Amino acid sequence: MKFYLPGSEKMLANGRSERVREKKIGLIVATFTGGYFILLFLTPMMLTTGSIPELSGRANRIDYATEDGWGSWGNQNHGDNAKIGHNQEDLGLFSWSDLNPIAAFVYAFGDLNCHQKSERSWEINGNQMAVCARDVGLFLGLAIGALLWRKRGLNRWTIRDSFLSIFKDEQIEFLYREDRRMLGMIILISLGTIPIGVDGFTQLLSSYESTNIVRLITGMGAGFVLSWWSCAAISSKPNSFETAELVKLPANAKLVFKD
Repeated sequence: MKFYLPGSEKMLANGRSERVREKKIGLIVATFTGGYFILLFLTPMMLTTGSIPELSGRANRIDYATEDGWGSWGNQNHGDNAKIGHNQEDLGLFSWSDLNPIAAFVYAFGDLNCHQKSERSWEINGNQMAVCARDVGLFLGLAIGALLWRKRGLNRWTIRDSFLSIFKDEQIEFLYREDRRMLGMIILISLGTIPIGVDGFTQLLSSYESTNIVRLITGMGAGFVLSWWSCAAISSKPNSFETAELVKLPANAKLVFKD
């Protein structure tokens, strides 16, 4: 017996979706994040060698849109010993608005979201990448998390149950027998986000200086759980089920709603 709901994907008798929506969401997220990740490497390779100098801007600000007009904070002289910024003129002025459209998008997006500090970034073809090593890991993790969701994720009505659906039912039955699934989700998210927080804040509040490999790994972990949770949140769609009783959960658990 199969159920068909107007305006939703096909549902199976056991309460599982045929995963049309889940696959679509995973593919969209993976395409955008993975595409940008690939462009991070291709763009400096395709540009003229040495056309992107060492940069040092501010996170969540536009610093390198022009050389001396709007969004040119990064091209100003902030001194060689400044905690944020440096004397860009000594290293070569930079304006992403002068690049070709694809390269301009890659570096503009990096400019807006990343501090682009040269000492925390890699160079390719003599050109600094558009984001730091941690953000490179972040976008890689975002793409991997979305691909995993596309392969295994299920809409199980609630975000926490959808989030845990990438595991085989028998692997997480213990969470359902004791109703610890919210705790399980929080622990998994913490495993991905705590390392980046510890590394970043220790670096900010002490003399500790991380390495680009550590930044890459911690960024990848955070990006992975962020993408995983986001795909689960977007995919969780109660109106794909006629009733909550149709949601198949591990350990034969049932969704119960309090008045």
